[in-house]
Amino acid sequence: MRKFLSGLLGGITPAARFRHACRLLEREGRSAQGFAVLARLARGGMVAAQYQVARAYIEGSGVPRSPVEGVRWMHTAARAGHVEASFSLALMLLVDPPGHGEDHRGADGLLPAAWPGGIDRWPDPEAAAGWARQAAEGGLPDAQALYGYLLATGPQSVRDPQAARIWCERAAQAGCPQGDLGLAVTHFSASDQSPGTDPDAVAALIRAADSGLATAQYMLGLLHERGWGLPPDRARAEHWYACAAAQGVRPAQARYGALLLEDMGGRPRNAMSAETWLRRAALAGDREAAALLGDLHARGEAALPGDHEALIWYRRAAEQDHAMACRMLALLYMHGRGTAADPDQARHWLARAAELGDVAAMTDLAAALVTQGQQAHSDPGLPLPDFLPAARAGDPVAAFNLAVCLRGGVGGVTDPVQAASWMERAAKAGVVNAEYWYGRMLLDGDGVAMDVAHARHWLERAAGHGLAEACVAAAQLRLEGRGGPRDHAGALVLYHRAARSGRTDAMFSLGAMYGGGHDVPPDRAQALHWFTQGAEGGNALSQLMLGRYLARGLAGPMDRVRARYWLEQAAACGVRAARDELDHMTRTDEHAPT
Repeated sequence: MRKFLSGLLGGITPAARFRHACRLLEREGRSAQGFAVLARLARGGMVAAQYQVARAYIEGSGVPRSPVEGVRWMHTAARAGHVEASFSLALMLLVDPPGHGEDHRGADGLLPAAWPGGIDRWPDPEAAAGWARQAAEGGLPDAQALYGYLLATGPQSVRDPQAARIWCERAAQAGCPQGDLGLAVTHFSASDQSPGTDPDAVAALIRAADSGLATAQYMLGLLHERGWGLPPDRARAEHWYACAAAQGVRPAQARYGALLLEDMGGRPRNAMSAETWLRRAALAGDREAAALLGDLHARGEAALPGDHEALIWYRRAAEQDHAMACRMLALLYMHGRGTAADPDQARHWLARAAELGDVAAMTDLAAALVTQGQQAHSDPGLPLPDFLPAARAGDPVAAFNLAVCLRGGVGGVTDPVQAASWMERAAKAGVVNAEYWYGRMLLDGDGVAMDVAHARHWLERAAGHGLAEACVAAAQLRLEGRGGPRDHAGALVLYHRAARSGRTDAMFSLGAMYGGGHDVPPDRAQALHWFTQGAEGGNALSQLMLGRYLARGLAGPMDRVRARYWLEQAAACGVRAARDELDHMTRTDEHAPT
């Protein structure tokens, strides 16, 4: 009987044994038997079996998982021309080695000295392109899409934009969604114009997104959000970001979370859901998501808000050079929120934010440097930063900081002339805060000859970048007609811009302009609105004017109780006119008929 069975099995063709082994590999309890048959066939030179053995080692199917053995057999099959093996090897060579961080033991249990022969380094995009080409030429649509992608975006040594488009078109025509995605990517990476300018590329991207490709869904969300080749549509952007986020695309999770924080049409903001998606993205390394999480915690909008959590998320983003997060982290250290106050850490992160171009950080750093300089007079051993070498080397932020030091006497040296010179250099290099301060120095004749026209020019430039302080100063010059023509309408625009940034003095000025007497239509309701905003923000003059409006009913019914409250607030701030108003109200109340 044994001889009979042996003869019967020996008569089965290798192809039949291969098919039988593959079926066994997929059956529970029989996978080890299937692998044993495949291994004999692979050692005998059957290329298809070599590919299946490679997959079994990589997946741990029918045999203990061994990435090294898997790569060795995949490489053997690919060298023999197996199309799927070539494609798989190309994919593997583009990322970390299989089992990265694991114990790379071979079948004999010993660690190899290197990866299998023929693989010189890992990852290796150039080698990946070669294997992708072999699979693409073998007619595999997925490989054609991959090869086209590498020709479009891979190392310079393999790039060929025209060939990239050809291979992606072949894949797309074969019904491969990755081919459609590749067509879009090849255009976006090769075009000098904004993404979305090629209708064919946009159509290909839509097909890929509709097919469920997460990367395409994320890219389509970007096109809708930014209006690249498609009408701006934040609702559609949110839809595609949500699809890609659900598939684990980190930047899509970050953008989806950010959009959920916005009021959009009939959909109110959803801070709780936004926090969930932002947390996923931040934990995966997205710095924008980490910074937004810091904001949620700092503003008390998170599910479990707290300054300590804000500190953690801001630090994550700051360590990835997120400028705003660096500044916010500095402020937490400065005020001892979520941690003990630490002036050194505060200055460190302010300096980093300034280096990264955060204009608000430059102002905060300047104030910190002046304070540090004052402390240095009583503590000569206090280390002070030396910005001169970097400023001489052409660093505009260093030039700004050096000017601040020279103007404020940081380090014991006060030199207004040199301060103005360095401030001018920084302003001409585009440092927004320097534009503002140089304008102020020209306006006041501080270290430089007074020149109101040039002062207005620099203040207008800084205001154009949205710097609130510059908006207020430039608006005042327009209002008075100094350094140029009177322009009350333009001043109104600048005051509005500064008020949106929280400047209460701008809110007072808006109330005054809408109150009448300027070259803009009076609107006492608007005046009352802005005086109220300024008063609630602590501006004493706004409190005075709000008290007057309420006491006299200038923009609605009189409210003497509230009027008295706001006048008392202004008087407590030292506004003499508020005390006079209160005295007048008291006398009026005493003579009022009972």
